[in-house]
Amino acid sequence: QVQLVESGGGMVQAGGSLRLSCAASGRTIGMRAMGWFRQTPGKEREFVATISASGGSTNYADSVKGRFTISRDNAKNTVYLQMNSLNPADTAVYYCAARKIATMGYSRNQYDDWGQGTQVTVSS
Repeated sequence: QVQLVESGGGMVQAGGSLRLSCAASGRTIGMRAMGWFRQTPGKEREFVATISASGGSTNYADSVKGRFTISRDNAKNTVYLQMNSLNPADTAVYYCAARKIATMGYSRNQYDDWGQGTQVTVSS
């Protein structure tokens, strides 16, 4: 099992940017696809972005496409989510997750290990 710790969340005004990091420990994530999800109170955790183990393939939810960028540094065992042009609808707790396989995943049940989440709040 790999331990995942998110950081970089905070409060930002609409139009601003944040960069989330997800540091993995315990095992290497170099052979594992990774994803970012988010959740607001009373709603299900929703897919945001995913990246293949090599980093060569990425995909995004329509709501963040063109604004968010997922990337990874396997040498640092870390995954990132660059978030630009933030708006209040992006306010949520953001979670990092790891699959056990190299190919990207789009739903919660495809992921095996989860971080504790980091709060992102966007004010208007």
